[in-house]
Amino acid sequence: MKTRLFASALAVALVGLVAAPASSARVVQLVVEQRSSYLGGASWGNAGPYEMLRGTAFLVADPRNPHDAVIVDLENAPRNAAGLVEFSTPFLILKPVDMQRSNHKIFYAVNNRGNNLEGLLTATTAGQVSGTDAGYAMTQGYVVVDAGWEGDVVPTATKLVANLPRARMPDGDPITGPMRYEYSDRASGTFTTNLEGTPGFLSYQAADTDTDSATFTVADSEYGPKTRISPTRWAFGKCPTGEASLVPDDVDLCYFDGFDNTKIYELIYQAKNPIVMGLGFATTRDIASFLRYELRDDAGNPNPVGPGIRRAYAAGGSQTGGYLRDYIYLGFNEDETGRKVFDGIIPWIAGTDRVFINVRFADPNTYSEQDRQHNYLQSSYPPFTYAVTTDPISGIHDGILKRPRTDPLVMQVDSESEFWQLHGSLNVVDGLGKPVAIPDNARLYFVGNTAHAFISGSFLFPTAGTAALCSNPTPGSGINWETLRATLRNIDRWAEASGHQRGDDAEGFEPPKSNYPSVLDGTLVTLNEAAAAFPAIPNVSFPTVYDTYQLLEFGPRFGPQGGVLTVEPPLNGPSYAIRLPQTDAIGIHLAGVHQIESRVPLGTSTGWNIRSPAHHGPNLCVLTGSYFPFAATKAERLLSGDPRPSLQETYVNHDGFVNAVKAAARELVRERFLLEADADADVDAAEASNVLLQ
Repeated sequence: MKTRLFASALAVALVGLVAAPASSARVVQLVVEQRSSYLGGASWGNAGPYEMLRGTAFLVADPRNPHDAVIVDLENAPRNAAGLVEFSTPFLILKPVDMQRSNHKIFYAVNNRGNNLEGLLTATTAGQVSGTDAGYAMTQGYVVVDAGWEGDVVPTATKLVANLPRARMPDGDPITGPMRYEYSDRASGTFTTNLEGTPGFLSYQAADTDTDSATFTVADSEYGPKTRISPTRWAFGKCPTGEASLVPDDVDLCYFDGFDNTKIYELIYQAKNPIVMGLGFATTRDIASFLRYELRDDAGNPNPVGPGIRRAYAAGGSQTGGYLRDYIYLGFNEDETGRKVFDGIIPWIAGTDRVFINVRFADPNTYSEQDRQHNYLQSSYPPFTYAVTTDPISGIHDGILKRPRTDPLVMQVDSESEFWQLHGSLNVVDGLGKPVAIPDNARLYFVGNTAHAFISGSFLFPTAGTAALCSNPTPGSGINWETLRATLRNIDRWAEASGHQRGDDAEGFEPPKSNYPSVLDGTLVTLNEAAAAFPAIPNVSFPTVYDTYQLLEFGPRFGPQGGVLTVEPPLNGPSYAIRLPQTDAIGIHLAGVHQIESRVPLGTSTGWNIRSPAHHGPNLCVLTGSYFPFAATKAERLLSGDPRPSLQETYVNHDGFVNAVKAAARELVRERFLLEADADADVDAAEASNVLLQ
């Protein structure tokens, strides 16, 4: 059915092409396949009931179009009779049933690895602010949108996966090139994995399954020497119980001797049939542009959100924070007719990471950290800063925000983890450690004492610390949804203020100033300085390492915009100066937007965790954080030797704690980093907590 619809849409499009100039990339047809009441017709603020629309967007791109010239391998993708590249993606839209009750604005929640926004809303109570920023957006009357952009996710009922073409040589032969995967923390005694290393994602096929043509190595650590595993001890294929169970194929790996959980393995092989992953940027651009500006698609189907959309914003975290940084940098916020797509964009917990899907054999799921995949793409790469500057290490003169007419307003929100693992300091210092200014159309916010996660805070902290355990983030150490909801409110008012200056009748105001660690005021420092300031908490070791950055050299066909990787592993170029946030005597960061959990702390939360000595310690433990609670009484802390004041010394009793939360909530509301409803919820949580109750 979808194929017939697409053919019909293209027929309509091609009629127009006869008398029109070369076509632009665009939505050809947007098909709503399912429409249902959301949460049984529950009401959301003044917007009333919402409905959920599911469907498929069919798109085309023209390799001759200058707006898409940056997309790697677009010219090598299959084309239809009109010379256009066809692709499609599922979408999900949440909209007020009565669009007259909407605020006529779009909130585009760009998904992470295909996980659609419906999953983000599962913790949201209808009609309340609790839950995610998407839930808050609905209480404000936004049209909430999500659509697939990543083309290597294994499709499931809960994922939005873009259907992107694969590139081939002009004569039809497959395109080949080097592909590299790392395997760590594998369960000991297992024998097989797909080449990608994670079953939720597709692997690039091996062009040659002769193991002599590939390199499979093992190392004791991320930085240790690699020993080649004999080509006779492994094969391309599945083998759930070892060599005897081998079924050869070109997308899996079988290691006859079995993986060792303490080792790190790496495979480099010749892959074939690359996905034109850069088209993912076009899905976000063109679907958002269609919903914002168009009345109907090429087949005459009406825009399902109707006319009158005034503003559009996008947000994405972690992987998609890097995706949105790349989206802006590569110019995708300008649609095919030169219109601005998003008025504002919120990348969060991204550091200076870039997703780098605009490369041949792109792998959006393998990101670089200190303790694993250290010199892989998805990583930082100049330009790092939003401002146009000259990088003193690479000599690259560039910046993410360099198109004043169509650049969005940007509010980036980071946790502490991004400074340890994702080179966050390079947002505000250059490779020599000298300060770099933040441009007027960007704001950077640091949420102190949080980790790279998606957890809302609470006052029900655990009772023990978690260093050297490689644990999951603890409650209160995740980037706070409260900050993100306030950020959406703030960026909307900022855009309205900017529009008012252009003659709109909208009202708004300038947002809070950037609040990010800086070398200028001593809140961004060296590792040794950060270690010296951190409290000497009993049985806690401060990290001795962080994710360094060396300029990665992947060969002459790769550069800031992406390209083709010809050198794997890359050569390590010169090193960059990396700086870390400074803390006070109890471990609270000096800089940043502090939410309740660090303004009224019950312990010290960090954005770092350390691997155990037996498991690659003292390396960092991925993107997890740690939590070290305060002693309840002075006697307890003196007995343990904890230099930090106890809860009783700090707050005296439960009422003192609650009063401190009330005061902090009022401050945050005044500073515009907390919504009134969230402030009320925080006070209620404090009153209901067992903090200092006898």
